[in-house]
Amino acid sequence: MHQSGIYEEEIAGKAYDTALLKRFVRYVAPYRLSIIIVLFILPLVAACRLAQPWIIKLAIDSHIISGKLAGLETIALGFLGILLIEALLSFVEVYLLQSVGQRVMSDMRSELYSHVMHLPVSWFDHVPTGSAVTRLTSDIEVLGEMFASGIITIVGDILLLIGIITVMMYMNFKLSLVTFSVLPILLYVAYTFRRRMRKSFREVRARLGNLNSFLNECISGISIIQIFNRERDEEQRFSELNASYRDANMPVIFWDASLYAMVEALSSIAVALIIWYGGGEIVKGALTFGVLVAFIQYIEKFFTPIRDLSAKYSVMQGAMAALERIFALLDTPSADLQFIHPVSHSNLSNMGNAVAPLIEFRDVSFSYQDGNDILNGLNLQVNRGERVAIVGESGGGKTTITRLLTRLYEIDRGTIFLQGIDIRELDLTEVRRRVGVVLQDPCLFAGSIEFNICLGDESARQRVKEAAAAVGADRFIDKLPNGYAEEVRERGSNFSVGEKQLISFARAVAFDPEILVLDEATASIDSASEQMIQEGIKGLMQGRTSLVIAHRLSTIRDADRIVTIDHGFKVEEGTHEELLRFGGIYSRLLHLQLGEI
Repeated sequence: MHQSGIYEEEIAGKAYDTALLKRFVRYVAPYRLSIIIVLFILPLVAACRLAQPWIIKLAIDSHIISGKLAGLETIALGFLGILLIEALLSFVEVYLLQSVGQRVMSDMRSELYSHVMHLPVSWFDHVPTGSAVTRLTSDIEVLGEMFASGIITIVGDILLLIGIITVMMYMNFKLSLVTFSVLPILLYVAYTFRRRMRKSFREVRARLGNLNSFLNECISGISIIQIFNRERDEEQRFSELNASYRDANMPVIFWDASLYAMVEALSSIAVALIIWYGGGEIVKGALTFGVLVAFIQYIEKFFTPIRDLSAKYSVMQGAMAALERIFALLDTPSADLQFIHPVSHSNLSNMGNAVAPLIEFRDVSFSYQDGNDILNGLNLQVNRGERVAIVGESGGGKTTITRLLTRLYEIDRGTIFLQGIDIRELDLTEVRRRVGVVLQDPCLFAGSIEFNICLGDESARQRVKEAAAAVGADRFIDKLPNGYAEEVRERGSNFSVGEKQLISFARAVAFDPEILVLDEATASIDSASEQMIQEGIKGLMQGRTSLVIAHRLSTIRDADRIVTIDHGFKVEEGTHEELLRFGGIYSRLLHLQLGEI
Protein backbone atom coordinates (compact mmCIF):
# COMPACT_ATOMS: atom_id res chain seq x y z
CA MET A 1 0.00 0.00 0.00
CA HIS A 2 2.76 2.39 0.94
CA GLN A 3 5.93 2.53 -1.07
CA SER A 4 9.18 2.15 0.83
CA GLY A 5 10.74 5.50 1.61
CA ILE A 6 7.70 7.56 0.62
CA TYR A 7 7.72 9.26 3.99
CA GLU A 8 11.43 10.00 4.01
CA GLU A 9 11.83 13.74 4.32
CA GLU A 10 14.99 15.57 3.43
CA ILE A 11 16.92 16.69 6.49
CA ALA A 12 18.55 20.07 6.04
CA GLY A 13 22.30 20.48 6.08
CA LYS A 14 24.31 22.94 8.10
CA ALA A 15 22.25 25.82 9.44
CA TYR A 16 23.35 29.24 10.68
CA ASP A 17 21.57 30.27 13.83
CA THR A 18 22.32 33.95 13.31
CA ALA A 19 20.71 34.05 9.88
CA LEU A 20 17.64 32.17 11.08
CA LEU A 21 17.20 34.41 14.11
CA LYS A 22 17.55 37.54 11.99
CA ARG A 23 14.61 36.36 9.89
CA PHE A 24 12.70 35.48 13.03
CA VAL A 25 13.16 39.00 14.44
CA ARG A 26 10.75 40.31 11.76
CA TYR A 27 7.90 38.52 13.49
CA VAL A 28 8.89 39.85 16.91
CA ALA A 29 9.30 43.48 15.80
CA PRO A 30 5.56 44.41 16.04
CA TYR A 31 5.69 43.61 19.75
CA ARG A 32 8.89 45.50 20.47
CA LEU A 33 7.32 47.50 23.32
CA SER A 34 6.65 44.36 25.35
CA ILE A 35 10.17 43.13 24.59
CA ILE A 36 11.66 46.45 25.70
CA ILE A 37 9.75 46.22 28.98
CA VAL A 38 11.04 42.68 29.51
CA LEU A 39 14.61 43.78 28.73
CA PHE A 40 14.21 46.55 31.29
CA ILE A 41 12.91 44.07 33.87
CA LEU A 42 15.68 41.50 33.36
CA PRO A 43 18.49 43.52 35.00
CA LEU A 44 16.16 44.37 37.90
CA VAL A 45 15.46 40.67 38.45
CA ALA A 46 19.19 39.94 38.22
CA ALA A 47 19.88 42.71 40.76
CA CYS A 48 17.34 41.22 43.19
CA ARG A 49 18.99 37.82 42.93
CA LEU A 50 22.45 39.29 43.37
CA ALA A 51 21.37 41.18 46.48
CA GLN A 52 20.10 38.14 48.35
CA PRO A 53 23.45 36.40 49.15
CA TRP A 54 24.98 39.82 49.90
CA ILE A 55 22.26 40.54 52.49
CA ILE A 56 22.83 37.11 54.06
CA LYS A 57 26.58 37.89 54.23
CA LEU A 58 25.83 41.16 56.07
CA ALA A 59 23.48 39.40 58.48
CA ILE A 60 26.07 36.74 59.32
CA ASP A 61 29.19 38.92 59.57
CA SER A 62 27.65 42.04 61.10
CA HIS A 63 25.01 40.56 63.39
CA ILE A 64 24.83 36.79 63.88
CA ILE A 65 28.55 36.06 64.52
CA SER A 66 29.04 39.22 66.57
CA GLY A 67 25.78 38.65 68.50
CA LYS A 68 24.38 42.09 67.60
CA LEU A 69 20.71 41.31 67.08
CA ALA A 70 19.73 44.97 66.77
CA GLY A 71 18.94 45.71 63.13
CA LEU A 72 18.71 42.06 62.19
CA GLU A 73 14.94 42.34 61.76
CA THR A 74 15.46 45.23 59.33
CA ILE A 75 17.78 43.06 57.22
CA ALA A 76 15.24 40.21 57.34
CA LEU A 77 12.43 42.53 56.19
CA GLY A 78 14.67 43.89 53.45
CA PHE A 79 15.43 40.33 52.33
CA LEU A 80 11.72 39.52 52.26
CA GLY A 81 10.96 42.71 50.32
CA ILE A 82 13.54 41.85 47.68
CA LEU A 83 12.00 38.37 47.32
CA LEU A 84 8.54 39.91 46.79
CA ILE A 85 9.88 42.41 44.25
CA GLU A 86 11.64 39.59 42.38
CA ALA A 87 8.42 37.53 42.34
CA LEU A 88 6.38 40.48 40.98
CA LEU A 89 8.95 41.32 38.30
CA SER A 90 9.23 37.65 37.31
CA PHE A 91 5.45 37.44 36.91
CA VAL A 92 5.40 40.46 34.57
CA GLU A 93 8.38 39.07 32.64
CA VAL A 94 6.84 35.62 32.14
CA TYR A 95 3.40 37.02 31.29
CA LEU A 96 4.74 39.39 28.65
CA LEU A 97 7.01 36.76 27.12
CA GLN A 98 4.25 34.15 26.97
CA SER A 99 1.73 36.57 25.48
CA VAL A 100 4.21 37.83 22.87
CA GLY A 101 5.16 34.23 22.10
CA GLN A 102 1.50 33.35 21.44
CA ARG A 103 1.05 36.38 19.17
CA VAL A 104 4.23 35.61 17.25
CA MET A 105 3.10 32.00 16.76
CA SER A 106 -0.31 33.17 15.57
CA ASP A 107 1.26 35.56 13.04
CA MET A 108 3.70 32.97 11.72
CA ARG A 109 1.02 30.31 11.49
CA SER A 110 -1.24 32.67 9.54
CA GLU A 111 1.53 33.64 7.13
CA LEU A 112 2.59 30.04 6.67
CA TYR A 113 -1.00 28.89 6.04
CA SER A 114 -1.56 31.71 3.55
CA HIS A 115 1.64 30.75 1.75
CA VAL A 116 0.65 27.07 1.62
CA MET A 117 -2.72 28.04 0.13
CA HIS A 118 -0.91 29.75 -2.76
CA LEU A 119 1.68 27.07 -3.48
CA PRO A 120 1.47 25.35 -6.86
CA VAL A 121 -0.32 22.01 -6.86
CA SER A 122 2.88 20.35 -8.05
CA TRP A 123 4.41 21.03 -4.63
CA PHE A 124 1.75 18.90 -2.96
CA ASP A 125 2.52 16.05 -5.37
CA HIS A 126 5.84 15.34 -3.66
CA VAL A 127 5.34 16.68 -0.10
CA PRO A 128 3.34 14.44 2.27
CA THR A 129 0.33 16.10 3.86
CA GLY A 130 1.53 15.20 7.36
CA SER A 131 4.79 17.04 6.78
CA ALA A 132 2.97 20.24 5.85
CA VAL A 133 0.66 19.86 8.86
CA THR A 134 3.68 19.36 11.14
CA ARG A 135 5.18 22.65 10.02
CA LEU A 136 1.92 24.48 10.65
CA THR A 137 1.39 22.95 14.09
CA SER A 138 4.20 21.40 16.13
CA ASP A 139 7.02 23.30 14.42
CA ILE A 140 5.28 26.59 15.25
CA GLU A 141 4.67 25.43 18.82
CA VAL A 142 8.39 24.76 19.24
CA LEU A 143 9.09 28.36 18.21
CA GLY A 144 6.69 29.61 20.86
CA GLU A 145 8.48 27.55 23.47
CA MET A 146 11.82 28.91 22.28
CA PHE A 147 10.57 32.46 22.53
CA ALA A 148 9.01 32.06 25.96
CA SER A 149 11.72 30.11 27.72
CA GLY A 150 14.89 30.57 25.73
CA ILE A 151 15.76 33.42 23.44
CA ILE A 152 14.91 36.32 25.81
CA THR A 153 15.56 34.75 29.21
CA ILE A 154 19.09 33.97 28.06
CA VAL A 155 19.72 37.73 28.23
CA GLY A 156 18.70 37.72 31.88
CA ASP A 157 20.89 34.68 32.53
CA ILE A 158 23.89 36.41 30.99
CA LEU A 159 23.30 39.53 33.10
CA LEU A 160 23.04 37.38 36.22
CA LEU A 161 26.24 35.48 35.41
CA ILE A 162 28.17 38.70 34.75
CA GLY A 163 26.85 40.18 37.99
CA ILE A 164 27.78 37.12 40.02
CA ILE A 165 31.31 37.05 38.60
CA THR A 166 31.72 40.78 39.35
CA VAL A 167 30.46 40.53 42.94
CA MET A 168 32.51 37.40 43.70
CA MET A 169 35.64 39.01 42.28
CA TYR A 170 34.97 42.07 44.44
CA MET A 171 34.46 40.04 47.62
CA ASN A 172 37.50 37.77 47.23
CA PHE A 173 39.59 37.60 44.06
CA LYS A 174 41.60 34.47 44.94
CA LEU A 175 38.57 32.45 46.00
CA SER A 176 36.85 33.50 42.77
CA LEU A 177 39.75 32.20 40.67
CA VAL A 178 39.64 28.86 42.50
CA THR A 179 35.86 28.66 42.02
CA PHE A 180 35.94 29.45 38.31
CA SER A 181 38.72 27.01 37.53
CA VAL A 182 36.03 24.59 36.33
CA LEU A 183 34.71 27.01 33.67
CA PRO A 184 37.08 25.94 30.82
CA ILE A 185 35.80 22.38 31.18
CA LEU A 186 32.22 23.65 31.17
CA LEU A 187 32.75 25.71 28.01
CA TYR A 188 34.33 22.74 26.20
CA VAL A 189 31.42 20.45 27.18
CA ALA A 190 28.80 23.00 26.03
CA TYR A 191 30.57 23.50 22.68
CA THR A 192 30.86 19.76 22.04
CA PHE A 193 27.25 19.06 22.93
CA ARG A 194 26.00 21.95 20.77
CA ARG A 195 27.31 20.40 17.56
CA ARG A 196 25.93 16.95 18.27
CA MET A 197 22.47 17.99 19.44
CA ARG A 198 21.69 20.02 16.29
CA LYS A 199 21.88 16.97 14.05
CA SER A 200 19.72 14.96 16.46
CA PHE A 201 17.01 17.63 16.48
CA ARG A 202 16.85 17.72 12.70
CA GLU A 203 16.25 13.98 12.75
CA VAL A 204 13.49 14.36 15.34
CA ARG A 205 11.58 16.99 13.33
CA ALA A 206 11.86 15.01 10.11
CA ARG A 207 10.71 11.74 11.72
CA LEU A 208 7.73 13.52 13.29
CA GLY A 209 6.70 14.76 9.85
CA ASN A 210 6.94 11.20 8.50
CA LEU A 211 4.77 9.88 11.31
CA ASN A 212 2.11 12.57 10.77
CA SER A 213 2.07 11.86 7.03
CA PHE A 214 1.47 8.16 7.63
CA LEU A 215 -1.32 8.84 10.15
CA ASN A 216 -3.04 11.27 7.78
CA GLU A 217 -3.03 8.74 4.94
CA CYS A 218 -4.21 5.82 7.08
CA ILE A 219 -7.06 7.71 8.72
CA SER A 220 -8.21 9.04 5.33
CA GLY A 221 -8.16 5.52 3.87
CA ILE A 222 -9.42 3.61 6.92
CA SER A 223 -12.34 2.06 5.00
CA ILE A 224 -9.99 0.58 2.36
CA ILE A 225 -7.66 -0.74 5.07
CA GLN A 226 -10.53 -2.50 6.84
CA ILE A 227 -12.21 -3.81 3.68
CA PHE A 228 -8.98 -5.49 2.55
CA ASN A 229 -8.04 -6.68 6.08
CA ARG A 230 -4.81 -4.69 6.15
CA GLU A 231 -5.05 -3.58 9.79
CA ARG A 232 -2.17 -5.74 10.99
CA ASP A 233 0.03 -4.69 8.09
CA GLU A 234 -0.63 -1.00 8.75
CA GLU A 235 -0.04 -1.51 12.48
CA GLN A 236 3.35 -3.00 11.63
CA ARG A 237 4.22 -0.05 9.39
CA PHE A 238 3.11 2.39 12.07
CA SER A 239 5.25 0.55 14.62
CA GLU A 240 8.25 0.97 12.34
CA LEU A 241 7.70 4.70 11.91
CA ASN A 242 6.89 5.12 15.59
CA ALA A 243 10.10 3.29 16.51
CA SER A 244 12.02 5.48 14.08
CA TYR A 245 10.68 8.60 15.79
CA ARG A 246 11.44 7.13 19.21
CA ASP A 247 14.99 6.21 18.17
CA ALA A 248 15.56 9.71 16.78
CA ASN A 249 14.69 11.12 20.22
CA MET A 250 17.15 8.86 22.04
CA PRO A 251 20.31 10.81 21.10
CA VAL A 252 18.56 14.02 22.17
CA ILE A 253 17.71 12.48 25.53
CA PHE A 254 21.26 11.15 25.89
CA TRP A 255 22.98 14.46 25.17
CA ASP A 256 20.43 16.37 27.23
CA ALA A 257 20.92 14.11 30.25
CA SER A 258 24.70 14.11 29.79
CA LEU A 259 24.91 17.89 29.66
CA TYR A 260 22.72 18.23 32.75
CA ALA A 261 24.81 15.66 34.63
CA MET A 262 28.10 17.34 33.65
CA VAL A 263 26.87 20.75 34.79
CA GLU A 264 25.61 19.26 38.06
CA ALA A 265 28.96 17.57 38.66
CA LEU A 266 30.96 20.73 37.89
CA SER A 267 28.67 22.72 40.21
CA SER A 268 29.36 20.27 43.04
CA ILE A 269 33.08 20.41 42.33
CA ALA A 270 32.99 24.22 42.49
CA VAL A 271 31.22 24.11 45.88
CA ALA A 272 33.80 21.60 47.13
CA LEU A 273 36.61 23.92 46.03
CA ILE A 274 34.95 26.81 47.86
CA ILE A 275 34.66 24.78 51.07
CA TRP A 276 38.24 23.47 50.76
CA TYR A 277 39.96 26.73 49.96
CA GLY A 278 37.54 29.04 51.81
CA GLY A 279 37.61 26.89 54.95
CA GLY A 280 41.39 27.17 55.05
CA GLU A 281 41.17 30.94 54.60
CA ILE A 282 38.67 31.20 57.50
CA VAL A 283 41.05 29.24 59.75
CA LYS A 284 43.83 31.67 58.77
CA GLY A 285 41.53 34.62 59.47
CA ALA A 286 41.76 35.87 55.88
CA LEU A 287 38.08 35.21 55.10
CA THR A 288 34.84 35.71 57.03
CA PHE A 289 32.21 33.03 57.41
CA GLY A 290 29.61 35.30 55.83
CA VAL A 291 31.70 35.60 52.66
CA LEU A 292 32.04 31.81 52.47
CA VAL A 293 28.25 31.37 52.79
CA ALA A 294 27.67 34.09 50.20
CA PHE A 295 30.12 32.42 47.81
CA ILE A 296 28.31 29.10 48.13
CA GLN A 297 24.99 30.79 47.42
CA TYR A 298 26.42 32.76 44.50
CA ILE A 299 27.91 29.65 42.96
CA GLU A 300 24.52 27.92 43.26
CA LYS A 301 22.89 30.87 41.50
CA PHE A 302 25.73 30.86 38.95
CA PHE A 303 25.21 27.25 37.99
CA THR A 304 21.39 27.36 38.07
CA PRO A 305 21.05 29.02 34.62
CA ILE A 306 23.91 26.88 33.34
CA ARG A 307 22.19 23.80 34.75
CA ASP A 308 19.05 24.89 32.91
CA LEU A 309 21.14 25.37 29.80
CA SER A 310 20.57 21.75 28.80
CA ALA A 311 16.79 22.29 28.78
CA LYS A 312 17.03 25.71 27.15
CA TYR A 313 19.52 24.47 24.64
CA SER A 314 17.20 21.60 23.76
CA VAL A 315 14.44 24.13 23.13
CA MET A 316 16.74 26.38 21.09
CA GLN A 317 18.07 23.55 18.95
CA GLY A 318 14.58 22.19 18.36
CA ALA A 319 13.53 25.70 17.34
CA MET A 320 16.47 26.06 14.95
CA ALA A 321 15.50 22.81 13.26
CA ALA A 322 11.88 24.01 13.08
CA LEU A 323 12.93 27.39 11.67
CA GLU A 324 14.92 25.66 8.95
CA ARG A 325 11.83 23.74 7.87
CA ILE A 326 9.45 26.70 8.17
CA PHE A 327 11.64 29.14 6.23
CA ALA A 328 12.36 26.47 3.61
CA LEU A 329 8.59 26.25 3.08
CA LEU A 330 8.18 30.04 3.03
CA ASP A 331 10.98 30.26 0.46
CA THR A 332 9.11 27.94 -1.89
CA PRO A 333 7.81 30.16 -4.73
CA SER A 334 4.04 30.48 -4.74
CA ALA A 335 1.90 30.12 -7.83
CA ASP A 336 1.06 33.83 -7.58
CA LEU A 337 4.68 34.72 -8.37
CA GLN A 338 4.66 32.96 -11.73
CA PHE A 339 3.15 35.81 -13.74
CA ILE A 340 4.85 37.35 -16.74
CA HIS A 341 3.05 40.72 -16.87
CA PRO A 342 -0.26 40.40 -15.01
CA VAL A 343 -3.24 41.91 -16.82
CA SER A 344 -6.22 42.96 -14.72
CA HIS A 345 -9.75 41.85 -15.52
CA SER A 346 -10.79 45.43 -16.27
CA ASN A 347 -8.19 45.68 -19.04
CA LEU A 348 -8.86 42.24 -20.49
CA SER A 349 -11.67 43.34 -22.77
CA ASN A 350 -9.51 46.12 -24.18
CA MET A 351 -6.43 43.97 -24.72
CA GLY A 352 -8.19 40.80 -25.85
CA ASN A 353 -8.76 39.96 -29.47
CA ALA A 354 -12.50 40.00 -30.11
CA VAL A 355 -12.22 37.60 -33.03
CA ALA A 356 -9.80 35.20 -31.36
CA PRO A 357 -11.07 31.92 -29.85
CA LEU A 358 -12.01 32.23 -26.19
CA ILE A 359 -9.64 29.34 -25.38
CA GLU A 360 -6.68 28.25 -27.49
CA PHE A 361 -3.99 25.66 -26.79
CA ARG A 362 -1.13 26.28 -29.22
CA ASP A 363 1.62 23.63 -29.48
CA VAL A 364 1.26 22.84 -25.77
CA SER A 365 3.48 20.14 -24.30
CA PHE A 366 3.61 19.13 -20.65
CA SER A 367 5.03 16.41 -18.43
CA TYR A 368 4.67 15.76 -14.72
CA GLN A 369 8.09 14.08 -14.78
CA ASP A 370 10.96 14.87 -17.10
CA GLY A 371 11.06 12.67 -20.18
CA ASN A 372 7.46 11.47 -19.87
CA ASP A 373 5.26 13.89 -21.82
CA ILE A 374 1.54 13.77 -21.06
CA LEU A 375 0.66 16.28 -23.80
CA ASN A 376 2.61 16.54 -27.05
CA GLY A 377 2.20 19.69 -29.14
CA LEU A 378 -1.54 19.93 -28.46
CA ASN A 379 -3.51 22.41 -30.60
CA LEU A 380 -7.09 23.08 -29.54
CA GLN A 381 -9.49 25.99 -30.02
CA VAL A 382 -12.77 26.60 -28.21
CA ASN A 383 -15.00 29.46 -29.32
CA ARG A 384 -17.23 31.48 -27.03
CA GLY A 385 -20.46 29.66 -26.18
CA GLU A 386 -19.21 26.40 -27.66
CA ARG A 387 -19.55 23.04 -25.93
CA VAL A 388 -16.49 20.87 -26.56
CA ALA A 389 -16.09 17.34 -25.24
CA ILE A 390 -12.70 15.71 -24.75
CA VAL A 391 -12.53 11.92 -24.73
CA GLY A 392 -9.88 9.25 -24.72
CA GLU A 393 -8.48 6.37 -22.75
CA SER A 394 -7.38 6.81 -19.13
CA GLY A 395 -3.99 8.47 -18.79
CA GLY A 396 -4.20 10.08 -22.20
CA GLY A 397 -3.98 13.66 -20.87
CA LYS A 398 -7.64 14.73 -20.69
CA THR A 399 -7.58 15.93 -17.08
CA THR A 400 -4.19 17.55 -17.63
CA ILE A 401 -5.82 19.95 -20.10
CA THR A 402 -8.13 21.29 -17.36
CA ARG A 403 -5.25 21.58 -14.89
CA LEU A 404 -3.21 23.63 -17.33
CA LEU A 405 -6.18 25.86 -18.20
CA THR A 406 -6.63 26.79 -14.52
CA ARG A 407 -2.85 27.05 -14.08
CA LEU A 408 -2.68 24.45 -11.37
CA TYR A 409 0.41 23.43 -13.34
CA GLU A 410 2.59 25.46 -15.68
CA ILE A 411 3.12 24.28 -19.26
CA ASP A 412 6.57 23.18 -20.40
CA ARG A 413 6.31 24.39 -23.99
CA GLY A 414 3.79 26.23 -26.09
CA THR A 415 1.14 28.78 -25.12
CA ILE A 416 -2.40 28.81 -23.78
CA PHE A 417 -4.45 31.84 -24.79
CA LEU A 418 -7.57 33.18 -23.13
CA GLN A 419 -9.38 35.64 -25.40
CA GLY A 420 -6.13 36.05 -27.37
CA ILE A 421 -3.91 36.78 -24.33
CA ASP A 422 -1.21 34.46 -23.02
CA ILE A 423 -2.75 32.99 -19.88
CA ARG A 424 0.53 33.55 -18.01
CA GLU A 425 0.06 37.29 -18.44
CA LEU A 426 -3.33 37.22 -16.72
CA ASP A 427 -3.93 37.67 -13.03
CA LEU A 428 -4.26 34.17 -11.56
CA THR A 429 -7.27 35.08 -9.43
CA GLU A 430 -9.14 36.42 -12.45
CA VAL A 431 -8.36 33.31 -14.51
CA ARG A 432 -9.83 31.06 -11.84
CA ARG A 433 -12.85 33.31 -11.38
CA ARG A 434 -13.66 32.92 -15.06
CA VAL A 435 -13.19 29.14 -15.10
CA GLY A 436 -15.45 26.92 -13.00
CA VAL A 437 -14.40 23.30 -12.50
CA VAL A 438 -16.40 20.29 -11.33
CA LEU A 439 -14.26 17.24 -10.58
CA GLN A 440 -15.11 13.55 -10.59
CA ASP A 441 -14.49 13.23 -6.84
CA PRO A 442 -16.52 15.95 -5.07
CA CYS A 443 -14.76 17.73 -2.23
CA LEU A 444 -16.95 18.91 0.65
CA PHE A 445 -15.85 20.74 3.79
CA ALA A 446 -17.15 20.57 7.33
CA GLY A 447 -19.93 23.14 7.70
CA SER A 448 -23.37 23.70 6.22
CA ILE A 449 -24.62 22.90 2.73
CA GLU A 450 -24.93 26.63 2.09
CA PHE A 451 -21.27 27.16 2.97
CA ASN A 452 -20.20 24.29 0.71
CA ILE A 453 -22.02 25.88 -2.21
CA CYS A 454 -20.81 29.47 -1.72
CA LEU A 455 -17.55 28.72 0.21
CA GLY A 456 -18.08 31.92 2.20
CA ASP A 457 -18.18 34.18 -0.87
CA GLU A 458 -20.92 36.79 -0.31
CA SER A 459 -21.81 37.26 -3.97
CA ALA A 460 -22.06 33.48 -4.44
CA ARG A 461 -24.14 33.21 -1.25
CA GLN A 462 -26.90 35.24 -2.90
CA ARG A 463 -27.14 32.64 -5.67
CA VAL A 464 -27.08 29.50 -3.51
CA LYS A 465 -30.72 28.49 -3.87
CA GLU A 466 -30.86 29.47 -7.52
CA ALA A 467 -27.72 27.41 -8.22
CA ALA A 468 -29.07 24.40 -6.34
CA ALA A 469 -32.30 24.57 -8.33
CA ALA A 470 -30.38 24.79 -11.61
CA VAL A 471 -28.78 21.39 -11.06
CA GLY A 472 -31.66 19.76 -9.20
CA ALA A 473 -29.89 19.70 -5.83
CA ASP A 474 -32.83 21.52 -4.23
CA ARG A 475 -34.93 18.35 -4.57
CA PHE A 476 -33.03 16.57 -1.80
CA ILE A 477 -31.87 19.66 0.12
CA ASP A 478 -35.43 20.84 0.72
CA LYS A 479 -36.26 17.46 2.25
CA LEU A 480 -33.49 17.73 4.87
CA PRO A 481 -34.50 18.75 8.43
CA ASN A 482 -32.39 21.92 8.33
CA GLY A 483 -32.46 22.55 4.58
CA TYR A 484 -29.46 24.56 3.42
CA ALA A 485 -28.26 24.82 7.03
CA GLU A 486 -27.89 21.03 7.27
CA GLU A 487 -24.50 20.06 8.70
CA VAL A 488 -21.95 18.51 6.36
CA ARG A 489 -19.67 16.14 8.24
CA GLU A 490 -16.02 15.53 7.43
CA ARG A 491 -15.61 14.77 3.69
CA GLY A 492 -19.43 14.80 3.37
CA SER A 493 -19.75 11.34 4.94
CA ASN A 494 -23.45 11.89 5.71
CA PHE A 495 -24.36 12.27 2.01
CA SER A 496 -24.33 9.88 -0.90
CA VAL A 497 -21.84 10.26 -3.73
CA GLY A 498 -24.57 11.55 -6.02
CA GLU A 499 -25.75 14.12 -3.48
CA LYS A 500 -22.19 15.34 -2.92
CA GLN A 501 -21.71 15.74 -6.65
CA LEU A 502 -24.95 17.71 -6.93
CA ILE A 503 -23.67 20.08 -4.25
CA SER A 504 -20.41 20.54 -6.15
CA PHE A 505 -22.44 21.24 -9.31
CA ALA A 506 -24.39 23.90 -7.45
CA ARG A 507 -21.10 25.37 -6.25
CA ALA A 508 -19.92 25.83 -9.84
CA VAL A 509 -23.20 27.53 -10.80
CA ALA A 510 -23.14 29.82 -7.75
CA PHE A 511 -19.80 31.31 -8.77
CA ASP A 512 -21.21 32.02 -12.25
CA PRO A 513 -18.10 31.21 -14.31
CA GLU A 514 -17.72 32.24 -17.93
CA ILE A 515 -16.06 28.92 -18.77
CA LEU A 516 -17.31 25.65 -17.31
CA VAL A 517 -15.09 22.56 -17.07
CA LEU A 518 -16.69 19.22 -16.19
CA ASP A 519 -13.94 16.71 -15.49
CA GLU A 520 -15.78 13.36 -15.66
CA ALA A 521 -18.27 15.00 -13.32
CA THR A 522 -20.99 12.39 -13.94
CA ALA A 523 -18.76 9.35 -13.60
CA SER A 524 -19.76 8.74 -9.97
CA ILE A 525 -23.49 9.42 -10.43
CA ASP A 526 -26.09 6.67 -10.60
CA SER A 527 -28.47 6.52 -13.55
CA ALA A 528 -31.38 8.18 -11.75
CA SER A 529 -29.22 11.05 -10.52
CA GLU A 530 -27.52 11.35 -13.90
CA GLN A 531 -30.81 11.98 -15.67
CA MET A 532 -31.67 14.69 -13.17
CA ILE A 533 -28.20 16.25 -13.45
CA GLN A 534 -28.24 16.21 -17.23
CA GLU A 535 -31.35 18.35 -17.13
CA GLY A 536 -29.63 20.82 -14.81
CA ILE A 537 -26.45 20.81 -16.90
CA LYS A 538 -28.37 22.04 -19.94
CA GLY A 539 -29.44 25.13 -18.02
CA LEU A 540 -26.00 25.44 -16.47
CA MET A 541 -24.25 25.46 -19.83
CA GLN A 542 -26.64 27.92 -21.39
CA GLY A 543 -24.63 30.97 -22.42
CA ARG A 544 -21.36 29.47 -21.19
CA THR A 545 -18.34 28.02 -22.93
CA SER A 546 -17.95 24.42 -21.79
CA LEU A 547 -15.19 21.83 -21.76
CA VAL A 548 -16.48 18.37 -20.87
CA ILE A 549 -14.03 15.59 -19.99
CA ALA A 550 -16.16 12.50 -20.47
CA HIS A 551 -15.80 8.87 -19.47
CA ARG A 552 -19.41 8.00 -20.28
CA LEU A 553 -19.51 8.77 -23.97
CA SER A 554 -23.29 8.61 -23.99
CA THR A 555 -23.36 11.92 -22.07
CA ILE A 556 -21.61 14.00 -24.75
CA ARG A 557 -23.56 13.13 -27.90
CA ASP A 558 -24.95 16.68 -28.12
CA ALA A 559 -21.54 18.39 -27.88
CA ASP A 560 -20.75 20.89 -30.63
CA ARG A 561 -17.40 19.16 -31.12
CA ILE A 562 -15.76 16.07 -29.74
CA VAL A 563 -11.95 15.91 -29.49
CA THR A 564 -10.21 12.56 -29.03
CA ILE A 565 -6.89 12.60 -27.13
CA ASP A 566 -4.55 9.62 -27.36
CA HIS A 567 -1.18 9.54 -25.55
CA GLY A 568 -1.07 13.31 -25.44
CA PHE A 569 -1.91 13.87 -29.11
CA LYS A 570 -5.13 15.18 -30.61
CA VAL A 571 -6.04 12.42 -33.05
CA GLU A 572 -9.68 13.12 -33.92
CA GLU A 573 -12.06 16.06 -33.94
CA GLY A 574 -15.67 16.40 -35.06
CA THR A 575 -19.29 15.87 -34.11
CA HIS A 576 -20.65 12.61 -32.73
CA GLU A 577 -21.97 11.53 -36.12
CA GLU A 578 -18.78 12.54 -37.95
CA LEU A 579 -16.54 10.57 -35.60
CA LEU A 580 -18.79 7.51 -35.82
CA ARG A 581 -18.56 7.59 -39.61
CA PHE A 582 -14.78 8.01 -39.35
CA GLY A 583 -14.57 4.75 -37.42
CA GLY A 584 -11.54 5.72 -35.33
CA ILE A 585 -10.75 5.64 -31.63
CA TYR A 586 -13.96 7.41 -30.57
CA SER A 587 -16.08 4.92 -32.47
CA ARG A 588 -14.18 2.00 -30.96
CA LEU A 589 -14.51 3.35 -27.40
CA LEU A 590 -18.23 3.99 -27.84
CA HIS A 591 -18.88 0.49 -29.15
CA LEU A 592 -16.89 -1.00 -26.28
CA GLN A 593 -19.03 0.85 -23.75
CA LEU A 594 -22.26 -0.04 -25.49
CA GLY A 595 -21.11 -3.63 -25.68
CA GLU A 596 -20.50 -3.68 -21.93
CA ILE A 597 -24.00 -2.37 -21.34
